[in-house]
Amino acid sequence: MNERNYRTNANEESGVFHAEHNNYRRAFWIAATATIVLAVVASVLWWRLSHAGTPSQAGNSSTTQPMEAMPSSGNASGSESTSLGDTQDRNLHDVPLVPIQLTPQRMQSIGIVLGKVEYKPVNSELRFYGNVQVDERRQAYVQTRFAGWIRKVYADATGNFIGKGQPLFTIYSPDLVATEREYLLAKKNSESLQQSKVSGVASGAFSLFGAAKERLLQWEVSPAEIEKLDQTGKAITDLTVHSPVSGYITQKNALPNMYVQPETMLYTVADLSDVWVLAQVFQSDAGKIKPGGRVDYILPQLDMNTRTLPVRLVFSNPGLKLRPGMYVNVIAKLPLGRQLVIPASAAFHSGTKNLVFVYRGEGNIEPREVELGPQVGNEIVVTKGIKAGEDIVTSANFLIDSEAQLQAAAGAFVPPPPGAGQAASMNAPAGEQANVELTTDPNPPHKGSNTVRVKLTGQDGNPITGANVTVTFFMPAMPAMGMSAMKTVINAMDKGGGMYEAKGDLGSGGTWQVTVRAQQNGQTIAMPAHVSGNLVHGSHPAGRPAGHLRRTSDHSHQLGRRAAQHYRRSSYVSHRGCIVGRAASESCARADHVQ
Repeated sequence: MNERNYRTNANEESGVFHAEHNNYRRAFWIAATATIVLAVVASVLWWRLSHAGTPSQAGNSSTTQPMEAMPSSGNASGSESTSLGDTQDRNLHDVPLVPIQLTPQRMQSIGIVLGKVEYKPVNSELRFYGNVQVDERRQAYVQTRFAGWIRKVYADATGNFIGKGQPLFTIYSPDLVATEREYLLAKKNSESLQQSKVSGVASGAFSLFGAAKERLLQWEVSPAEIEKLDQTGKAITDLTVHSPVSGYITQKNALPNMYVQPETMLYTVADLSDVWVLAQVFQSDAGKIKPGGRVDYILPQLDMNTRTLPVRLVFSNPGLKLRPGMYVNVIAKLPLGRQLVIPASAAFHSGTKNLVFVYRGEGNIEPREVELGPQVGNEIVVTKGIKAGEDIVTSANFLIDSEAQLQAAAGAFVPPPPGAGQAASMNAPAGEQANVELTTDPNPPHKGSNTVRVKLTGQDGNPITGANVTVTFFMPAMPAMGMSAMKTVINAMDKGGGMYEAKGDLGSGGTWQVTVRAQQNGQTIAMPAHVSGNLVHGSHPAGRPAGHLRRTSDHSHQLGRRAAQHYRRSSYVSHRGCIVGRAASESCARADHVQ
């Protein structure tokens, strides 16, 4: 019984082991199958992405889009990968501006005006704001030196003008009346005892009279009132107080029947013939201001809220043009001596550079980098870069700068060194030996729709048919002009006899780089290479031979003779007309406006 149970248990354990083993095997095969499927999918995706730049079928199609960098291109072996867009951007920033040449008609049409670089005495200008204030040294305060009651008020309104010596108010003061009576008594005694024979009596009486009069003067009783007291011989109960200065009443506290003490402020009279302007000078300019002239005083404390330094200026005020409380703009002229200056319109600010266009005569214009000082009115001080007496352009600088940058970008293209094409031919497969000839209609191409024709021939001169041909137009970004990079891809259709044709749109006139690539049966038969030139212009005059781009057997690109001449002579064409290059008159005759 026990043996039978043991065998049954052993059989059950063996069955469980086999079931678990089958489950593990099934899981292994599922994982392996999933891995293989994923690998196949990844391979297909990689193949499609790597051949995304190759058109699946030829036809009349083109795309134009802004871009930051041109995609890299490789040869058949896939061993070469470059970032053309980044290289072009670096070249645009690295290449210097080149001199340009304009015809007299062109200079007149874009409005070029010439000026002179010269030395002259200049004054730097500082601008800041301020407020008009009363000159505290020209303010008068009216008080009495004795207690009393105001009887009548003559100057009864704040803001009224009052002349010096005009009456302000009358006052009754018991102390003043007592002093006047003492003065009259001392005067009478002095006159009666003047003939006294007693020693010291006459001098003592005269001394008391003088002391009484001095007391009246100390109380600021006017000499006219004392004279009136001498004439009448009676005390004056209502004393008239007069204005000590001419000016405007800025404060009035005097009221009829008001009791006043010596410390009571009754009137404030301001003379506004001269005023203060409390100017707020910016912290960065504070060191340029020195006391002297109109600068009366520089206050020591900086305003923490506005970060300005108060400076007190003094101005004469005829006709009361400056009134207390006014907000004013202040222009301070600081002499800088004789400096080399140019008109402000002649300086062109291009990013981190400051440029001046120097006119060399006969239409030759040279962009030159300069260092600028402060701007003085409509002129700018130049510290480095030009000399006195040179002629400079003072208008149309933007158009000239655009022309110089485009010519510099065109001149930045460096052809491959001798033998580079032969080395490429030696490393290329035999199927890649093909000649490429590119033409456009119109020639040179226009901004807008153009017809592109590519002719492919083999090394034996026979036409190549059934190839996928792609023509790429690329213009690098021009940050100084606010233009991003542009790229137009045109897929040419096989027309037979080795001729491929398609239409495409170019979004702008200017210097374009052209890349032609041809593939047949999955192999590259014409390796992509680039050429730069001013290939987009206006209409080409009839009767001139058409230039073309030709790819020779040694895989180097070159412009045809006529196209090369046109490329060297022409440049950027704006909506205002052509801006010519070196051969100004001939190129201007060959290029019309790009609308």
